[in-house]
Amino acid sequence: MLPVPDLSKFRCKLPVQLRFNDIDILGHVNNTVYFSFYDTGKAHYFNAVKHGTMDWQKVETVIANVNCTYMSPMFFGEEIEVYTRCISMSEKSFVLLQVLREKNTGEVKSVCETVMVCYDPRRRESIQMPEQWRKDLYEYERHDIVDVRKHMQK
Repeated sequence: MLPVPDLSKFRCKLPVQLRFNDIDILGHVNNTVYFSFYDTGKAHYFNAVKHGTMDWQKVETVIANVNCTYMSPMFFGEEIEVYTRCISMSEKSFVLLQVLREKNTGEVKSVCETVMVCYDPRRRESIQMPEQWRKDLYEYERHDIVDVRKHMQK
């Protein structure tokens, strides 16, 4: 189970719209919809990190692993926000931490951790993280990222 992170460390926050068709037979937002909210948050985050120059026609990263903890159901009419930040980087990947929370109550609905691997679609293999990605992530997060490579050298 992923713990609730300190939201004051997140620079990227985006409201997401709940639609009537997101609701399942139990009356709450279907668990699969959470991932579309997380994907929307990732897109917004990448665009912010890349200063509005994200090339959506160029595949540079793919999802290698997703870990999601559901904490409380979401209901139609709630105002949901998705928070996104990078928490660590390694040689070929980085980890995003995301949170869905209700804006008015502050109740955390879900926490998600995603491993993004840098990828060459032509060769169909992982690659070294491009230095520009590394630089952009550090700049955006104000250097508040754990660089796993540095810890491995010790």
